Formats: sequence, C-alpha cells, structure tokens
Amino acid sequence: MTVPPPPEPRELPSSPPEAWEPLIRLARLAARPLERFLAIQAASGIVLLLAAAVALVWANSPWAASYTALWHTPVGIRVGGFAFERTLEWVVNDGLMVVFFFVVGMEIRRELHHGELSEWRRAALPAAAALGGMLAPAALYLLLAGGHATRAGWGVPMATDIAFALGALALLGNRVPAALRVLLLALAVIDDLGAIVVIALFYSGGVALQGLAVGAAAFATIRGMQRFGVRSKAAYVAPALLAWAGIYSAGIHPTIAGVVVGLLTPVRAWLGTDGFVDGVRRELDHLTAAGSAAADPRLLAQALGKIEVARREALSPAEGLISQLHPWVAFGIMPIFALANAGVSLGGSALDAHAWVVVSGVTVGLLLGKPLGILLACWVTLRLGLGTLPLGITLRHLLVLGVVAGIGFTMALFVAQLAFVDPALLAGAKLGILAASALAAVLGVVVGRLLLSPQAPAVSVVTADEAESSTEL
Repeated sequence: MTVPPPPEPRELPSSPPEAWEPLIRLARLAARPLERFLAIQAASGIVLLLAAAVALVWANSPWAASYTALWHTPVGIRVGGFAFERTLEWVVNDGLMVVFFFVVGMEIRRELHHGELSEWRRAALPAAAALGGMLAPAALYLLLAGGHATRAGWGVPMATDIAFALGALALLGNRVPAALRVLLLALAVIDDLGAIVVIALFYSGGVALQGLAVGAAAFATIRGMQRFGVRSKAAYVAPALLAWAGIYSAGIHPTIAGVVVGLLTPVRAWLGTDGFVDGVRRELDHLTAAGSAAADPRLLAQALGKIEVARREALSPAEGLISQLHPWVAFGIMPIFALANAGVSLGGSALDAHAWVVVSGVTVGLLLGKPLGILLACWVTLRLGLGTLPLGITLRHLLVLGVVAGIGFTMALFVAQLAFVDPALLAGAKLGILAASALAAVLGVVVGRLLLSPQAPAVSVVTADEAESSTEL
C-alpha cells in the first residue's frame, strides 16, 4: 500500500485578517532603520548621549527656567484623606531608577551563579580591578576636595558607565579582542555592586526600624512564594512594591529594594531548552493525532496554554525579565534619567569656590584615578598569582580598559544626587562628571588607536545579546 506524502506546510498570512496590507507594509518599511539602529551594541549609549546633550542645551538656553520647572512639577496621588506628592525629578530618581537597579541586581545574581564571577580564578582579576577602580578615585577626590563642605562627594567618581564604556570600545572595532569586553563587563558588574553598597551604607538616612521591618517582611514573602512554587511574574509585583515602600520609609534609598528583589530572582530555569522542545513537540503530536478534532477551539486553547508554560519556563525568571526589561531600561529609563539630571549651567556664575573644588575632585578622580587604580590592582593581583590575564590581553589592553572606565555617567550622576543637597555643589559634581566622561571617552579612543593593533577575525566568546544585557547601561 502506498503511503501518501505528508501535506505541504501552508504559508502563514503576512498580517492579521483585520489589518490593511498597504499600511502594514508602510509600517514595516519605516521600522527597518530603527531595528538596525537598536541592533547596534552601543545604541543605548548613543541614546543616552543624545538625552544628555538635550539636557545641557536646554539648561543653557533662554528656556532654562522651563527645564527646572518641568522637573520640579509636583506629581502624586490622593485617595480620601491620604495624599502622596513628590516632584517629577523624584519620580525618575526614586521610582523609575528602581527598575534599573532591579535589572542590575538580576545581572549580578546571574554572573555570580553561572557567569564570569562564578569561579574565583576568573573573578579575581575583574574584582581586583573594580576595587582598585573605586578606591583610587575616592582617595584622589578626598585628597583634592576633602574639606568639610565638599567631602560628601567622595563616592561620585567611583562608578563606571557600562553603556558609554562599551560604546567607546566599539569605536575601536577589531582592535579590541572579545576577552577585553568580557573583562569590562565583569568589572562593571562588580563596580555596580560596590556602588550599591556605598549607597546603602553611606548615602542613606537614619534607619527607621518600622519601615525596615516592612521591607524585610516583603522580602520574606517573595522568598516564601518561591518556595511554594509561584512562577507567575505578576504575582511578585505587589510584594516588590511593598518592599520599595518599606525601604523608602525606613530612610534607606528605595533603589536598594530593587537590587535586593533582583538578587532574590531565580537564575535557574525550570524546563530549559530540552524541556521546552519536548513539551512543544508533545502538544504538536497531540494536535496532529487529534486530526479534525484539533479544530476545536477548546482543545487548541489547552495545547497553547501548555506551550506557553513551556515557553515561559525555558528561561530562568531572571533571564526572562532581563531580556524583557533591558530595552525599556536602556532606551527609556536611562535616557529619561539623563535628561532629568544632566542639565547643568556651564556659565559658571552659579558655581562658587567650593563647587569648583568638587569639579576638580570629580574630574581628577574619574580621569586619573580610574586607570591608576585599575592598573595598580591588576598588577598586584597578577604578581601575587591570585588571578590570570585572559588570553590575548596585555598591559596595553588594561590601560585602555582603565581609561574608558573613567566614563562615569549614569551611576555617578545618581550618587551625586544623593551626596549633595546644595545646588551649587551638585552642579559642580555634574559638571565634573560630564567633563571627565567626555575626556575619558575621547582619550580612550585615541589611546586605543595608538596602542592596539587590529585583530585578525576570530570567533567571539561573548555574544551581542550578552553585551547588550549588561548594567549600567
């Protein structure tokens, strides 16, 4: 008996039945340049740079008053006799940035579990580099601006902006080996962790025990839900918001709540790749065996529900959330933060003597302290045999790494907001951050082109997606 050949697969419709095809084609045509732009590794850094430029131009234009008025616009909610009102700037810095720190917390957890920081031999060099790159800038700042009025800014030049640093390395093309990007990513993760510790210990107010108890209860609830096997991400929104409220009312900066919730997010997948493939294949086989009965919407809905579970559990909750939130953070939250915080008057009339001391301390800390601290820490680590250089990395590569690490935009601006209440000192810190970051980017590209030779084409050990998913954005 001759077995009939399997039916040819039908071509899927190119658009939904309700859609107008010419309009769909026009939208796809318009979206292609945007898709190509978003695929660029340094695209988030470009958007961040544009937002900072707009803020600077706006703050130094005839409409500067409207810039200040916008970010001081009151925003809040009122329910009966309860009212909660803050400025738009507070919503960005203490609200939206919690999502940024939530992603940072998940990335730290991922790297500690199965990334570059999961083995101490691999983690030793970036950990030492990050530590040196935090201590040296802080020390230089205190040396130059350690007076009573200005010493609070010692934490400002400690952080590296990974989005801009990766963008600077991208401009060097094939002169930068993949191992150097991996080293920068690992350094940035530890750098972010150090900045989080500094914020929690030194830039938070007095701790109110009642609020701290609420936050601890929320964290315990999240952990308990995980133990009970609750997998729906939406179920964790309420305890996460409660954690934010508790930490905020405790006097600790609420972004710490985002970090802790990120660190609590599981990094192990339930089904993984094999489980996903097996689950989808099983449901497809059931639909195929059902024949004409598979047209029943209820049967199809059941199969799709099981396929959706397999899809959701193919990745760990942390990996899934990072991939979902990263575009919103990189192209939304961080540029809004830059727009709200990078606007500083460059006329100098608003800066007093103390403010100029802050400018010099931040600039020297980032521009000189970062490379000195990173190089010295790497040298000590290698001399003691505690770590090893990645294959293909030399002292010249470490020098370029140290220079581009002096780009300290996002996290540095965030710490400056916490360090200074005086508007003049805050303006000085912002001016120092912008000047040092711009100089570090230019110097990093120049030094890289002078010291590094083009590499032969090789198989990369880090994917574009992995580089895009890094934190500081």
